[in-house]
Amino acid sequence: MIDHEEKKFFEKQGFGKEMGFGQRPAILVIDFINAFTNYQDSDMVLAANLEKQLIETNRLLDASRPLGIPVIYTTVSYDDNFKDTGIWSLKQSGLMTLRANTEAVKIDARLHSQEKDTLLTKKYASSFFGTDLTSRLTSQQVDTLIITGCTTSGCVRASVVDAVSYGFRPIVVEEAVGDRSVAAHNQSLFDIQAKYGDVVSVETVLSYFEEMKKKALSH
Repeated sequence: MIDHEEKKFFEKQGFGKEMGFGQRPAILVIDFINAFTNYQDSDMVLAANLEKQLIETNRLLDASRPLGIPVIYTTVSYDDNFKDTGIWSLKQSGLMTLRANTEAVKIDARLHSQEKDTLLTKKYASSFFGTDLTSRLTSQQVDTLIITGCTTSGCVRASVVDAVSYGFRPIVVEEAVGDRSVAAHNQSLFDIQAKYGDVVSVETVLSYFEEMKKKALSH
C-alpha cells in the first residue's frame, strides 16, 4: 500500500489533480485475451485471475451500448518466427505463447463484445505504439479514453502515458484493471493518478454515462 504521508506530499506538490471526463469517450479494453485471463490453463503462463475485472468491464460495455460509444480491444500476437517480438522476448519468454491465429491471442469470450467493435493488434506494451489507434480516435473526435484491461503496471500504464501524450484524457477504471502483482497494481494506480490520468470507480463512469444520456435526451 502507498504510505499516507507520501500521498500528502504528492498532493502538496500539486500532483494528482483531477483531469475529468471530456465530451466524446471511447472504451479501450487492453489485452483481455485468453493468454492473460485463462489462468486455469497451465499453458497460459502469462495469465492471472482477472474474473472480477472482466465482470466490471462488462458492466461498462453494457451501459455504453445505448450511447454508441466506440469500443476498442487490443491483443498482442506475433508471427510464427517471432521476429516481430524484437528484443522484448529477451526479457520475457512468455511472449512465445502469443502466436498469431491461436486461441491464446483471442479476446476472452466472456466479454460482451459486438461485431461493430474494433480489434487492434499490437506488439509492445502501449496500445498506441505501432498501431493506428491515434488516427482511429481523432477521426471520431474522441477526447476521452475509458481504460480497462491488463496489466496495470505494464500495458495499461504504458497506454495511459501515451494517451495523455497524444492529448487524450485517460480514465482508468480501478475495479476493471488488474495485474499479476498486487504491489505493482497499487503502485501503478498511484503513479497514474499522480501524474498521467484519473483513476476512478466503475460507478463514477456509469454516472458519467447517465449524464451523457440526459444531455442527449434534452437536445
